[in-house]
Amino acid sequence: MTTIKISMISAVLILCSSSFFPQSAYCAEKVLSILNWSEYLDPELVQRFEQQYQAKVVEIYFGSDQQRSEMLLQNNAEGYDLILSSGVDLASYIKRGWLAELEQEKLPTLQHINPEWRSTFSGAEQYAVPYFWGTVGIIYRHDLLEEPITRWQQLYHPIPELRGKIGMFEDTRDLIGMGLKSLGYSANSEESTELKEVEAVLHAQKNMVNSYIYMTLDETSPIVSGTILASMVYNGDAVMVQKHSENLTFVLPEEGGGIWVDYLTIGANAKQPELAYAFLNFINQPENAAQLAQFVCNASPNLAAEKLLPEAFLSNEAIYPDPDSLKKSEFYKLLSADAQRQRNRLAISIIQ
Repeated sequence: MTTIKISMISAVLILCSSSFFPQSAYCAEKVLSILNWSEYLDPELVQRFEQQYQAKVVEIYFGSDQQRSEMLLQNNAEGYDLILSSGVDLASYIKRGWLAELEQEKLPTLQHINPEWRSTFSGAEQYAVPYFWGTVGIIYRHDLLEEPITRWQQLYHPIPELRGKIGMFEDTRDLIGMGLKSLGYSANSEESTELKEVEAVLHAQKNMVNSYIYMTLDETSPIVSGTILASMVYNGDAVMVQKHSENLTFVLPEEGGGIWVDYLTIGANAKQPELAYAFLNFINQPENAAQLAQFVCNASPNLAAEKLLPEAFLSNEAIYPDPDSLKKSEFYKLLSADAQRQRNRLAISIIQ
């Protein structure tokens, strides 16, 4: 998918610079390029934005936070008007000069955003617009397991019946962070002894894991078919895949989970910065933000949009966890270079 999208951009640039097609209608359109997760924008909203602004939205997808960083490194973040960033990566992206400081006066819809999410991570107020927030937890087949899963321990120290039936993340933060939580440590621990404990746990678990590749979310999902019976999952994705089976339960484990916040940022080398501002305002109009939240099944940081959301959506604890469930959960923090290298080596030894 990523290759197709990048090729599309290249084709547009070649076409528009060619003397053979001086009157191309496509060239006359403004092109807004967005680096994003797949299925993280409602196509209907995108189409309305394109029609309203006589523009074309082109998305380039990444498959993990690490892959996004690698893609930005390849060309110093050139070619992206909007960059979807995790909160924990904001500081490093700002330091590298990849993000433009926001001109706040051009974003009147910021008035709708919960201030809490604007100040959660360093630099967010100056450089980023909160997009969605949520948690990392566990999804499992309650119809095929005798005991309900309520703890990370049950995923990292699985019962024999789960051999070959577990789904995990390849993302280092989640894989190791939640492993630390399962042992009663902080997800952000840099203690070598604690990381060695996690390493032992992950090596012992490895033979029980079906895949470290993130599962699909449609009717072919391995947890719908029963190929996987329990998996790490982002909460919004759990709600999406639950639409295909009534036998799926999502839980934020008793030890606590990871709390994530995604932000939209404007690239420092954006070709269409004004169009980027227009897009940020468009998706944060309350009715549009409410529609978008229901499409991606995640909690909106837009307070005005929340007032428009159905009660069933707001009361779904997979989307909006109760405060007690969040108390033991953690935001990821930027780790020291040595700690990150240790984690990377550990993750590679497990996944490869």
